[in-house]
Amino acid sequence: MRRRLERLIGIAATEGNALVALRNGDEIFPAMLEGIRRAEHTIDMMTFVYWQGDIARQFARALAERAESGLRVRLLLDGFGSRLIEKDLLELMDRAGVQVAWFRKPLYLSPLKQNHRCHRKVLVIDEETAFTGGVGIAQEWCGDARDEHEWRDTHVRVRGPAVDGIAAGFAQNWAECHDALYDGRDRFTPQRAHGDAIVQVVRGSASFGWQDMQTLLRVVIESAEQRLRLATAYFAPDAYFIELLCAAARRGVRVEILLPGPHTDKRVCQLAGQHFYSELLSCGVRILQYQPTMMHAKVITVDGIAALIGSTNFNRRSLDHDEELMLAVLDEGFTATLDAHFEADADLSEAIDLRRWNRRPLRQRIEETAIRPIRRFL
Repeated sequence: MRRRLERLIGIAATEGNALVALRNGDEIFPAMLEGIRRAEHTIDMMTFVYWQGDIARQFARALAERAESGLRVRLLLDGFGSRLIEKDLLELMDRAGVQVAWFRKPLYLSPLKQNHRCHRKVLVIDEETAFTGGVGIAQEWCGDARDEHEWRDTHVRVRGPAVDGIAAGFAQNWAECHDALYDGRDRFTPQRAHGDAIVQVVRGSASFGWQDMQTLLRVVIESAEQRLRLATAYFAPDAYFIELLCAAARRGVRVEILLPGPHTDKRVCQLAGQHFYSELLSCGVRILQYQPTMMHAKVITVDGIAALIGSTNFNRRSLDHDEELMLAVLDEGFTATLDAHFEADADLSEAIDLRRWNRRPLRQRIEETAIRPIRRFL
């Protein structure tokens, strides 16, 4: 698996990494805020969603406090995804010396460029600790997925050489938005080993043709021999990736897909994916819809030995249009943790039955068909 990923994507994996899976806001936000408050040199943070609420204020105050203490603090916000951020938070951070930059503000862009967003979620502290995954900075992600107001998501804390790859994801997008790529407070210190996990950091960027993120997913799906588990917030792939999943199921792989259920925040995207349910179910793929709240995690596990985790959804937007970042992790202990999360989520989900699905109302079928022309943008 490692050599396939390295040679076919052209990015070397690193050894000596330590990863901690963080489940839902009750685990994710305290870990990120503690890291910010204990920072001593630099903080680099980027996110697609930075909205409103108490958690948004906590992050703004924490970043501002470290900037006032003399640290170099940079915050990169997507011009579309973070447009709802409260203006007083921006003023607070600006007064404290936080360097805030915007990725492609819609007001200044052509219609075509507006479609390509920065969907990466990255926090790098002192060049030594990094966080990435699916979470946004908003009240929706607070809590522990106890009801529809507390979204289900997964983030990861990373220490070791893979931090450099995550930091490079920030630097790539910061370079587009700011004149100074680095300054005298960047130490460029060597990374030490902190664990035993092998990690490859894969970045996806908008372009024409086949991309690294598509290769990553293809290699992982085609490498599966026993079990493939996929959890994604937005499931709207093209027919090619549907066939990859079906081919895996036909060769005896147990393929399970965990998706949002009644509390999806993007019904149009859900309809786009549901167009393929009959084909997937007929091939033996198991489809589960999460019931308690919005399922926002982006996780894949393979055969108990490998895992993908990051910002990439299993849809055309993530694969074709947005800036994304994904970790390919080879570590049985970390994969086992994510598999345990999947099993717990599956217990709270409803499986789609093929016979019942084929009897769904005509209106539902019409809505699925109507979405097809815009599926590549979802």
